[in-house]
Amino acid sequence: MKKVIFLLIFLPSLLWAQESPGSLQFWEQLKKHCGKAYEGEIVTGGKEGDGFSGETLTMHVRSCDERAIYIPFHVGENHSRTWILTLQDDHRILLKHDHRNEDGSEEEITQYGGLSPNTGLAHIQTFPADQFTADLLPRASNNIWWFTIDEESITYNLKVTGTDRHFSVRFDLGKEVETPPAPWGYD
Repeated sequence: MKKVIFLLIFLPSLLWAQESPGSLQFWEQLKKHCGKAYEGEIVTGGKEGDGFSGETLTMHVRSCDERAIYIPFHVGENHSRTWILTLQDDHRILLKHDHRNEDGSEEEITQYGGLSPNTGLAHIQTFPADQFTADLLPRASNNIWWFTIDEESITYNLKVTGTDRHFSVRFDLGKEVETPPAPWGYD
């Protein structure tokens, strides 16, 4: 009898997890952290004077709905960066980097990113640079960004293909921190 009850309770969720595209599983994992902030550390690519090293790095999963997740990335007292993930109708995810000036206006270099080439996996989503990015920043034409997520951490990563440039920040999900101020340009 216990086996029957177990199957009736858990089988639908197991079937959904197996049939659900990786992007939707990733999306749901990320949404579990909505409203929470985590401190991060550079694990690859940091160097003195890069604007990141030596600063407090905080990601804040600030806003989540069925189609968009906004994640400000605070670097010390610089609140100019927000990662915007948008779920597309074909279950792929679009990543954009929203960069703002302190007065809230858009920086000259903003809204770059890319669309996941497929639905990916539940624990990783990749975003090769899109045409908008290539036109805006030709040197970023070969960029690939990706996020990983598991029970312990979220990582944000950048690789410029054809170079040795790789940047990675790991955020510890076991150490929630105080919510930072709103990013520039957001209430």
